[in-house]
Amino acid sequence: MKKYIPFMKSEPFVAVIRLQGQITNGGRGLDNPSLGPVIEKAFSKGKPAAVALEINCPGGSPVQSSLIAANIRRLADEKKIPVFAFVEDVAASGGYWLACAADEIFVDDCSITGSIGVISAGFGLQELIGQYGVERRVYTAGKSKSMLDPFKKENPADVKRLKGWLENIHENFISYVKTRRGSKLSNSPDLFTGEVFIGQQGVDQGLVDGVGHLAPVMKARFGDKVKFKRYGQKRGLLSRFGAKVIDDAVAVVEDRAAFARFGL
Repeated sequence: MKKYIPFMKSEPFVAVIRLQGQITNGGRGLDNPSLGPVIEKAFSKGKPAAVALEINCPGGSPVQSSLIAANIRRLADEKKIPVFAFVEDVAASGGYWLACAADEIFVDDCSITGSIGVISAGFGLQELIGQYGVERRVYTAGKSKSMLDPFKKENPADVKRLKGWLENIHENFISYVKTRRGSKLSNSPDLFTGEVFIGQQGVDQGLVDGVGHLAPVMKARFGDKVKFKRYGQKRGLLSRFGAKVIDDAVAVVEDRAAFARFGL
């Protein structure tokens, strides 16, 4: 009843946003359209003393990573609310991009952070379809419209163009990390190579601020009586049925593959 009584001080609370899974652009994992309302509610419902990000994310879409992080920073700056990130198993690549939206980042002794790099992977299937007597027919207007076609032999010019894109995104990633972490970062030559760091190693590299878990760190900052209000993506009842089941099964496989890159 305390919160309904005027002039009576309420106990502080921390809004906790759960960021679990791969960052995607297809609505099956973490993306800005589905997380936007969750983030908005966490910052706007009541007057939180802080917003905490629980992160367990192996990475994914660089654009969605950027949009989600920018949304968090916009609201944090507008409402002047501090943001803390708490890494569980992994906050790598795009997951680390999300962590950098926080003012301070904490990890477990065994958490994986870093992987500041960009990757593009695919398959070459031109020989496979030839074995089955399948002929690939593609007609285009514009010489670059069929580049990186997996059913055609790899074109060195296309590969060069793709690597240019990856380098450009990598530079943007590095710039963002430097902007957010500033002088905390070490001068290690491995920092931006895609290397990952475990627990205290991340602290030593300046990628994170300390080893610590959500409840004890927040209680140390805001008192033992601090409360936690949790926010996360919700799935409707209908998402469990029909074709959505197949779609979700694919998403699980993709998610597990992304985590498997880090031995998880």
